[in-house]
Amino acid sequence: MNILIVYSHPSKKSYTFQVFERLKLVLSKQNLSYEVSDLYEMNFQGDMSETEYEREGFIKTELPIAQDVRAEHAKIERADCIIFLYPVWWSDCPAKLKGWFDRVYSVGYAYGQNDSFPKMKTLKMGLVICTAGHPNDFLNEIGIAQSMKNIMLDDRLGKRFEQKEMLILGGTLELEKVIGQHMRQIEEVVIKIKEHSA
Repeated sequence: MNILIVYSHPSKKSYTFQVFERLKLVLSKQNLSYEVSDLYEMNFQGDMSETEYEREGFIKTELPIAQDVRAEHAKIERADCIIFLYPVWWSDCPAKLKGWFDRVYSVGYAYGQNDSFPKMKTLKMGLVICTAGHPNDFLNEIGIAQSMKNIMLDDRLGKRFEQKEMLILGGTLELEKVIGQHMRQIEEVVIKIKEHSA
């Protein structure tokens, strides 16, 4: 099972970075190979150019795909599983990750028809891990958790993945109360990935 981690957080002092480090450690312990797209480290361009908009908005598939986007396509094609890891900011992922979807899920590759280059393959598993300040019970109560699942799992991951799951690591405003549980959940979900690869 080859795994691509798409990681989006600007600070190595963040709890999300601690989760990222833990995730990589647990994957290594389970002998699962991975590569990383660290969007801030890469300085990934999240905004579409005018040409990219014209390509997407008017389905002009003859227009070129940017080299950084093609590099992400190559990583996807090498992967069996993609893990998206990010903090919840205003009920969604950071703008840089949203921009990754805007640009990397290009027309003719991730959706729509085009015979001039390969379409995105269907991956075995898609996993969304996000850290959130509010506890999960509160996020469920106000409907934000379901909204995030609808957007990430039903739309962004969609039918591009055979199996999809979202792990919300909530309650980080009182980190000492949840960190132990979160680290166990990371181990459990990695074991699930390994079982799915068997």
